[in-house]
Amino acid sequence: MRKTIRQKILQAEREHARAFNRGDVRSALRIFHHDFVGFSSTRHARIRGLGALTKTFHYYLKRAPRITYRIEQPQVHARGATAVATFYWTVGLGKGRRIRGRGTHVFVRSGKNWRVVHEHFSRAR
Repeated sequence: MRKTIRQKILQAEREHARAFNRGDVRSALRIFHHDFVGFSSTRHARIRGLGALTKTFHYYLKRAPRITYRIEQPQVHARGATAVATFYWTVGLGKGRRIRGRGTHVFVRSGKNWRVVHEHFSRAR
């Protein structure tokens, strides 16, 4: 049975979260396209490229060694070689501290895989 686009993207999102929660930045980056551009919920500056994203992930992991990342209520909308995943996220910082927000990943088909070309995270107030 072939996986649907939605199933492939949700699997990629789950694998990304597991890798990030293990502190495995290299594996967490697999979901992202080499032309990635995005916005974080913690910084105003645009994140451009995998090098900048790598630095961002290492920064988060260093500041909160027990950090956890989880997405909830994901929805995927696909059209041709583009898909958009929207979701709510929770980041656990240890000692019961949590940050919640909303996220969007814009995916493009890259060969047989789907890669995030744009990410936008915002904190819930």
